[in-house]
Amino acid sequence: MELKPIPDNTLPVADLRAQKGKQEQNPEQIRKVARDFEAMFVAMMLKSMRDTVGKDTLTGGGKGEETFRSLLDQEYANAAVQGGGIGLAKTIERELSRAYGAPAPAKGVHDAD
Repeated sequence: MELKPIPDNTLPVADLRAQKGKQEQNPEQIRKVARDFEAMFVAMMLKSMRDTVGKDTLTGGGKGEETFRSLLDQEYANAAVQGGGIGLAKTIERELSRAYGAPAPAKGVHDAD
């Protein structure tokens, strides 16, 4: 099995790379990218979880449920990240701050390396 790299334009950090040469990155912008990535990761975990659970026969499912389930999962993921998340955003924020020259956040995950 051959592993292929993920294209840069599919990741939320593409915005930071495009602006790297223009100016020092804004800490709020780095925080937003980190939270967006964590929300995307949590939504993918929820989708994987739903794939392992049987279908609900009580409500019947249907095309409407299939269509809107991913939107509901995305909202669950956004709410989880706004409520503190799983800690991934803090680590990503710290690493992006190192990589793009912005000051590192004062509070974060200690000794996560």
